[in-house]
Amino acid sequence: MKKKQLLTLLALMPLALMAQTFDFDMTKPQPVYNDAQGYGYDVLPAPDKKNPNAPFYFSVKVPDGNYKVSVTIGSKKKAGETTVRAEGRRLMVHNVATKKGKTETFEFVVNKRSPQIDEKNRVKLKDREKGYLAWDDKLTLEFNGDAPQVQSLHIERDDQVPTIYLCGNSTVVDQNNEPWASWGQMITRWFGPQVAISNHAESGLTARTFIGAGRLDKILTTLKQGDYVVVEFGHNDEKEKRPGDGAWYHYTYQLKVFVDRVRSKGAEIVFCTPTQRRQFNDDGKSIRNTHGDFPAAMRAVAEREKVPVIDLNAMTTQLYIAAGPEESKHMLVHYPKELYGRELADNTHFNPFGAYEVAKCVVMGMKQLQLPIVKFLRPEWQDFDPTKPDDWQAFKWAPSRLQDIVKPDGN
Repeated sequence: MKKKQLLTLLALMPLALMAQTFDFDMTKPQPVYNDAQGYGYDVLPAPDKKNPNAPFYFSVKVPDGNYKVSVTIGSKKKAGETTVRAEGRRLMVHNVATKKGKTETFEFVVNKRSPQIDEKNRVKLKDREKGYLAWDDKLTLEFNGDAPQVQSLHIERDDQVPTIYLCGNSTVVDQNNEPWASWGQMITRWFGPQVAISNHAESGLTARTFIGAGRLDKILTTLKQGDYVVVEFGHNDEKEKRPGDGAWYHYTYQLKVFVDRVRSKGAEIVFCTPTQRRQFNDDGKSIRNTHGDFPAAMRAVAEREKVPVIDLNAMTTQLYIAAGPEESKHMLVHYPKELYGRELADNTHFNPFGAYEVAKCVVMGMKQLQLPIVKFLRPEWQDFDPTKPDDWQAFKWAPSRLQDIVKPDGN
C-alpha cells in the first residue's frame, strides 16, 4: 500500500479503533456509543439519576485480540455491589461489595474477536449468533449487581498472555441470553489477568460442523506456543446419521483433526468428555448413560495421541447424583410458568448456577492433570468436590437484561 493511501485510510479510521490503550473516568458523563466515535454506553440506556442502580454496558471498538482491563469499582458517595461481565456474559468480577468511600481495582483479560478469518474467509455464524456481543467489532463490558459503582476503566492490548481456546456446543458456548448459561462463560471468573479465554463454541455444533464452519481456522490465525485448546463434543455428534457416523469413525477422525492442527502451531490440546444429561434412573440414585460410546471413544483417541482428558462426563454425573433428582433441577433451566411466561424444563442446558458448578469441575480437571495454566488461578479459588455441590440458594446472580426463552440448538 502506498504511503498516501495508508495516511488516507488512517485518517478515516475512528480514533478509538486506532488506539491500543484507553482510559475512561466513569464518574464523568460518557457518550452513547456510535461507530464513528468508537466508544460509549451501549445495549441499554445510559445510567442516569432516576435509575442510579440500573445495570449498564460500555463498549469500545477495537481490532481482534486480547485486552487487559483494569476496572476500579466503588464510590466516594455511597456503598455498592458490582458484578462485571464481558462480551457474551463472561463472568469476570462477581458480587463485590464496596463500602461508601472505598474502592477496589480488578484486572482481567478479555478476548475480542470478529468472524473475519482472512481477506476472503469468515466464520459461518448461525443466524442466532449474528447479533451476539461475542462476535461484533466491539469489546463490551456489562456492569450489573444490586448497585453497580464504577470509578474508572483502563483497557490496553496484550498480545503476550497465553490464551485458552474453547471448542464445543451449547454446554460450552457464551450463552448471550438469560436464563441459559454454560461453563465456558463462567470459567473466566477463576483466571487472573495472566491468561485470556477465547470461547468459540456454539449451540448445536458437532466436532465436524465446528471445523466446517471455519471456527478452528479462526483459532489457528492467532494460536501460538503456550496456548491451550480445550475440546468438548458429543451431545450433537450422537445424532449424526451419515455413512460412517458414530463414536468410532467420524467422531474420532474429527478429534484427530483437532489434535494435529493444534499441535502444528505448537499449542497444547485438552479433551473434555461431554457433560452428562440430567436423566435419573427409576431408583433416583443413578444417572442413565445417554452418550453411548462417545466418552469412551474420546478417551481412546486421547490415549493413542497422548492428549490429557478432563472427564467432565463423570464429574457432572457425580454432581447430579449428589444433588439428587429434585435439587439437581436448580442447576438447569427448570423454571415455573410464572417466571418466564411458560414452564421451562430442560435437562441438558445449564442455568447460571449450574454453569458455575460445572466450570468448577473443569478447573478441578485442569488441576488434577497438573496443567501449567492453573498457576494463573485467582488467589480466592477454592478446590471443588463435585460430590459436594454448593447450595443453590446461596448463589447470588444479577440477571442480565438480555433474555430469550427460546431453547438453544442441540440437546
